[in-house]
Amino acid sequence: MKKKLVILAVLSMFMTSCKDFLEPDSLSTFDTNYIYSNVDDARKGVNAIYESFGQDAFRSRLSNNMTGNTDIEHQSGWSSTADRYQIWDLTAVATNSDLRIMWNAAYTAIRNCNVAIEGIEASSALNSTDIATSKKMYNMLGEAYTIRAYWYSMLTFYFGDVPNVRQAPKAGNDFFLPKEDRNVILGQVIKDLIDIEGKMSWADQTSYGIEQINREYTLGMIARLALQRGGYYLTPALAMERKSDYLDYYKIAKEYSEKLITLKDRPLPTDYRQVFLNESKFVTPTNSDILFEVPFANGNGDVGWNIGITVDGGTTAAHSYGSGSNYMAIPPTYYFSFDTLDIRRDVTCALYKINTSGQAIFVNNSMNIAQGKWSRWFLDKAPGASTAKGTGINWPMLRYSDVLLMLAEAENEINGPTSIAQEALKRVRQRAFDSKYWPEKVTSYITNISGSKQAFFNAIVNERAWEFGGEMIRKYELIRWNLYAKKTQETVNATKEMADAALTGTGKYAELPDYMYWKRDASGNFKVLNPSRKYVGIPDASWTRVSFLASLKPTATTYQDWITKDWDKYYNGPVPGIARYIFPIPAEAITNSQGKLLNDGYQF
Repeated sequence: MKKKLVILAVLSMFMTSCKDFLEPDSLSTFDTNYIYSNVDDARKGVNAIYESFGQDAFRSRLSNNMTGNTDIEHQSGWSSTADRYQIWDLTAVATNSDLRIMWNAAYTAIRNCNVAIEGIEASSALNSTDIATSKKMYNMLGEAYTIRAYWYSMLTFYFGDVPNVRQAPKAGNDFFLPKEDRNVILGQVIKDLIDIEGKMSWADQTSYGIEQINREYTLGMIARLALQRGGYYLTPALAMERKSDYLDYYKIAKEYSEKLITLKDRPLPTDYRQVFLNESKFVTPTNSDILFEVPFANGNGDVGWNIGITVDGGTTAAHSYGSGSNYMAIPPTYYFSFDTLDIRRDVTCALYKINTSGQAIFVNNSMNIAQGKWSRWFLDKAPGASTAKGTGINWPMLRYSDVLLMLAEAENEINGPTSIAQEALKRVRQRAFDSKYWPEKVTSYITNISGSKQAFFNAIVNERAWEFGGEMIRKYELIRWNLYAKKTQETVNATKEMADAALTGTGKYAELPDYMYWKRDASGNFKVLNPSRKYVGIPDASWTRVSFLASLKPTATTYQDWITKDWDKYYNGPVPGIARYIFPIPAEAITNSQGKLLNDGYQF
């Protein structure tokens, strides 16, 4: 177990209230100069820029709760008017507190990044004759630029055009800024990272490895941000557009994903499950799949509490692992989209939960398929019967397989499905299947989808779904591809067809399981008899039958409410066929902006 970067014990001067993000407390030049005059104190100052990751704004909201609904993850927002339900239902108003805390956390982090950037760039230690000192200072500078870029990426995804704060708070600065074009902001932060990445350190050269911003993560972020900038976005007139220079950014995405692969290639670990199990075991390997993960300390972090395999616990439970639920379910359409031989399906989609007796039992129904990559049940040490939050399980921010697929996508967009694009996709698919299936599932598959640029793009869309299910990045991909409304409507239509097939026994989904059968074997392991196909006949009495697709349509003429309502506003909103994914700027920020900000456009 590696030591974790401290993201909560930061200098008190950085922890001032941010009720008005545009007018934070001014820092004295003396304090800033002192803090960034040496590596040790600078490290304490830079730790402050990680602090927002440890707040609810990120750990339970932005990382997972606010990223549905998509074609591979979803939650029912229409059933309540509470804050997170408004976000799931695309009906959030300016007084939504989840939006407020996310906005404030973002600008708090940006403020702290600006302080660190100005402090480090003014420090003589940055270009010290001591090579080790200079190297550490430059990596800390890269950390600040990269985290600032991350938060601006999120702000522009959620709010569109936002204030562009690029200076530390000090006397004479204009704290009340108007909105800046999101594309200008993204262009700036991409350039920031391009300028700094070459002076940063690889994860295996840093003190905290993948629990600290490192060069490989920054290179990957350049590619990710470039695809965001080169992708589609929603305008205030509720139209999806992208700029005419979009190919310039696909070229950047290709260049920097390829640069990482050239300079710091690594094989993908062969055990897909272990990539995520490591996080529950507090194992943080460098030069592996995960490039950076948020380092939650013990007692912090909500992975295994509101995302992951459900564990029913409490003080009366027979186990001491506490309680954890799963806010974002996996729809059956996604589960059945996998090739039945794809190893990733049963890692990503959990058909079981843990009951208060500490036994695995079948999930309640097909709507409650859990994200199986994490669970408090996987912890080596039970955290206590009354625990819930604060598992300490890290959250993955970027994986190497993502870089490979970004290269494949960018290369295909620029030059079509060349050998470069095919090889990158091949590396990801090879891990997904046992090697004996590679001739069919990898080689032939890639040959068949490489006949056209569109066919290869469609395969990338699917591959990213299968590779990153439950990691809550699908929303951002569907936006930049202009597929958000289309994919959610396809999900609803396919779910209805599955429901019809389960009821009538006809149609293209007729072979899928209307019922599933499960048991625990002699060793107590959870087993499903027919996870992929309808079982014909009656198995022996050791198996328990549960309704699966049969539960989707309770009568011949009605579907479960979640099928017709969960995604409705994503394709049937103010403008049919357009997902109005942009949310209003929080009312508090509007009030405190002295008239510079308004919630205009988007039919707010």
